[in-house]
Amino acid sequence: MKPNSPANWLLLTALVAGCATPLPYPTSADLAFALMGDTPYNNTEVRALDALIDDMNVQDLAFVVHVGDITSGRGPCTDEWFEARQRQYQRLRHPLILLPGDNDWVDCHRSGFDPMERLDKMRRLFHSGDESIGQRTIRLERQSSNSRFAEYREHVRWIAADVVFIGLNVQGSNNNLGRTPAMDEEHRRRMVAVLAWLDESMTLAAQRRLAGAVIAVQANPDFEARYRRRAGVGDGFEAFREALRAHALRFGKPILFVHGDTHWYQQDRPLDDPATGKPIANFIRVEVPGSPQVRWLKAGISRERSGVFAVTPAPPATAPPY
Repeated sequence: MKPNSPANWLLLTALVAGCATPLPYPTSADLAFALMGDTPYNNTEVRALDALIDDMNVQDLAFVVHVGDITSGRGPCTDEWFEARQRQYQRLRHPLILLPGDNDWVDCHRSGFDPMERLDKMRRLFHSGDESIGQRTIRLERQSSNSRFAEYREHVRWIAADVVFIGLNVQGSNNNLGRTPAMDEEHRRRMVAVLAWLDESMTLAAQRRLAGAVIAVQANPDFEARYRRRAGVGDGFEAFREALRAHALRFGKPILFVHGDTHWYQQDRPLDDPATGKPIANFIRVEVPGSPQVRWLKAGISRERSGVFAVTPAPPATAPPY
């Protein structure tokens, strides 16, 4: 994919409610970075991903954030597939922060794998040190440095251009709630860690008076209330949505929430302020496009407008898959 022209950048600001306003590309920026997810799902997309990596490698990017799902919901979940993806993504000359997706572990039971063993595989391949992967690397803070949360190496944090970036393991498939008692317990324990890391990171942003925050996860946490659950199965995202709402209201500065999962590029303000019933203006959601699209979004932070994010639009090709 060739990046869209600078004139097509969308400026995201906490000062204006409603849809994002098309404005020219900022003339100066603290940094530019890439957002992507939900690819590759098959060998055709593997070849397209090679071309996409070639495209990103000629760009001036501080890092690349992949929100997870490096295989389809039916696999492959094999060591061979994951190790091939690790080698493929290592072709990036930029630092890459890859989050686990539900297809990468939660849904691997569909092809006969143990989800927890697959998550451990992802952690060993992509989260084994205190740096990103990629030919260049950046140092990451991991929640696993706290002995209470030692297993959650995928919960990461770094600060760039006066903005805190927060990566969390929040998953599609109802966030792994409602399939088996063992997975319900996994969901409970992981969400304790998720909410603790989110709280700690947003407190850090407030204490350091940072200009903004980027929160990245795989799952669309059902802002649209469209997820169909079996009778008696709870909402695996409710606590997370409420935490996002509380942090947005408390922080008051721009929060860019990035996710994949439903594969449809969108940009909006999906959370309402319960006091006014109006959208929370400083909380902006961007969903990355996904399979069968193999695309990336270019994002940036403007030095001239501290804390303001810019993200390229990705014109839709088909109707959203809801």
